[in-house]
Amino acid sequence: MDMILMVNGVDYRLDVEHRRLLSDVLREDCGLTGTHVGCEQGACGSCTVLLDGQPIRSCLMFAVQARGHAIRTVEGLAGAEGRHPVQRAFVDHHALQCGFCTPGFLMLIAGALEEDPVVDEDRLREIVSSNLCRCTGYRAITDAARAAAAEMAAARRPV
Repeated sequence: MDMILMVNGVDYRLDVEHRRLLSDVLREDCGLTGTHVGCEQGACGSCTVLLDGQPIRSCLMFAVQARGHAIRTVEGLAGAEGRHPVQRAFVDHHALQCGFCTPGFLMLIAGALEEDPVVDEDRLREIVSSNLCRCTGYRAITDAARAAAAEMAAARRPV
């Protein structure tokens, strides 16, 4: 199927079979390999991207379902002003080790905090707990999410 997929503000003209997963098309056809594929069942969260600003598991969605939607991958997270607050917080709080799960966590947390950076501790833990990491124990990831939330909430406050 001929289609256009808008990813990180760029239109990709693709010929995609109906049954191909969004995660595979992003990696293989668009060359955006930051979206990792772990379990291929939606359980680990490594393939998380933003679809119209909402975190989704790209291994659970057919690419053709994403037509007409804005997709944002980890490659599109940083802006012209530099790293996204979540990226900075991950570095500052040493919230990654092997890095395999990191893109999924970054997109999950960025999507949640861009929607509402004023989150309480329980909600923050709930957000982070939906993705799997085998290396960090989640403490550093939660600390980074908390720091990013504080920065993003402060940026939203009127001066």
